[in-house]
Amino acid sequence: MLRNTVVETDTDNPHEPELLEVVSTTTDGITVVTATGEIDHGSAGRLVQALDPGGLGERPRVIVDMGHVTFIDSSGINVLLAAHRDLTAADGWLRLAGASAYVLRTLQIVGIDTLVPCCTSLREALSA
Repeated sequence: MLRNTVVETDTDNPHEPELLEVVSTTTDGITVVTATGEIDHGSAGRLVQALDPGGLGERPRVIVDMGHVTFIDSSGINVLLAAHRDLTAADGWLRLAGASAYVLRTLQIVGIDTLVPCCTSLREALSA
């Protein structure tokens, strides 16, 4: 017997996952990708598009401002690792900036901080 289930979501529910917003800007020839919300399986595609080296010019230099990222799962980790690989192959680089203690701890547990510079602020990442 098949049963249809209707799931209603309450946008005011504090336990509802946040959508990921991704905004790209350029500062002194460096692309700054500002991510806001949760980076997970359902939202990682937005970040993949923003970090595609094909659209970032020759020798792409990219900072992901993670100051407003509230959660990252393995999908997000994989996006960052692939971006690091692809940007490095294009003779560019990737830096991460401003991650909260919780998100930074996740990045440290999986070792991303040993491959990709993790700066405490966007200002620090821009001047590094």
